[in-house]
Amino acid sequence: MEINPNLSEKAKHDYKLVRLAVNGDEKAYAELLGRYKDAIYYMLLKMVNNKSDAEDLTIEAFGKAFKNIAQYTPNYAFSTWLFKIATNNCIDFIRKKKANLISLDHSPDEKENITAPLHSNSPDPEEDMIKSQRMALTRNVVSKLKPRYRTLVELRYFKEYSYDEIANELGLPIGTVKAQLFRARELLYNILKSSNPNIK
Repeated sequence: MEINPNLSEKAKHDYKLVRLAVNGDEKAYAELLGRYKDAIYYMLLKMVNNKSDAEDLTIEAFGKAFKNIAQYTPNYAFSTWLFKIATNNCIDFIRKKKANLISLDHSPDEKENITAPLHSNSPDPEEDMIKSQRMALTRNVVSKLKPRYRTLVELRYFKEYSYDEIANELGLPIGTVKAQLFRARELLYNILKSSNPNIK
């Protein structure tokens, strides 16, 4: 594919990494993550003003980008594409959070003034099936992690412990918990990515 001649040398290098990543090169994924992880995190932190949310959204952004990396075209810089994915994902997150707050903040008498459609509380069978399949896949992937990382992910995402609660449970400094969780999530993405049948 023809590379845009206006791209910077950095952007051209990124495109080389993308092509390697598409072909299953683990190091290329790791290098792309390393190049933009901090910049994405600090941008998202400004948007949500919450470190925990910013960390989760950073991982989500890379997850979406890596899942769709074959769709990237070198008409513009990879960083532009990545930041757009991260921004859009964050806006969706903020919108959902506000929608939840609206439904909690309004009294029953005020509900008639809410323009957003009120969804039934009864579970959607198809949605339940998708959720259960996703959870089964996630648990299967988590089971492949080393025990210390597996425990951290299970406490954080399955039992929904806070960072403080995990630190108390495991007797670790909170900084260590956050660092190891971040590493665990990187490993999870590598496992998910390597489970792609097109990548040996």
